[in-house]
Parts: sequence; structure tokens; C-alpha cells
Amino acid sequence: MTGWYWARNEDTRAFSQRFFKLHGAMPTEPQAAVYSGVLHYLKSVAAADTDATDAVLDKMRATPVDDFYAKGAKIREDGKLVHDFYLVQVKDPSEVKAAWEYYNIVKTVPGEEAFSPLAESECPLVKK
Repeated sequence: MTGWYWARNEDTRAFSQRFFKLHGAMPTEPQAAVYSGVLHYLKSVAAADTDATDAVLDKMRATPVDDFYAKGAKIREDGKLVHDFYLVQVKDPSEVKAAWEYYNIVKTVPGEEAFSPLAESECPLVKK
């Protein structure tokens, strides 16, 4: 399972090619996630017209993450970004047509299934 694969779709490939030109490697899942998270934060600061924590958090939670990393993902009150994950299979070497092309996506696992329910969260931010 992975939450990110650089060659998943046109958006992920476009981001990954730009990243590759700068760094000589395809982005890892943490690198893509951090870029997406920072972008979402900066957009939320602009939309809130402030960098005040509560206002920005409200905007971040109210605005779905809809970018190259995640489509229609939501930030829950416990701070978790609920997004799809992907069941992948490593390609046979004979299937690899390009560098960095390691996986076949076997199945998309919806975020609601990939993460524990909010009701089970032990995070102190969750109001029960």
C-alpha cells in the first residue's frame, strides 16, 4: 500500500517531472506529501487573509485538498488527511518501460477505508 506513486496519473507525472528536473530523482511519498501540505497551508493563509492559527486551521479543514497528491481529500479534526491509498504490485522487470517505473496499481482504497474512523481516534483535538 502506498499513498503516492509518481506515475499514477497526468497530475502526478507532471509534478514528478518538474521535481526530477530539480533533483535528479522522482519524489518520494513524504516529499510529495510535504509539498502538497505546504501548498494547502499557503492557500489557506491567502484565503483566510491572515496567518492566525485558528483562522488558517478552519480554512484548511473546510477546504478539500485537491491537487496532484490527493483528490477531494479532507483534513479531519484530529489533523489527519483522509485520502485514497493504492494497493500496488511491483512490476516484473520485463514490464518496466522507463526508469522509476516500479508499480502497477492494483486497486484504489478509498480514504474512508484506509484510515481508522474518527470515532476511534484518541487524539485530544477530537471532541467526543
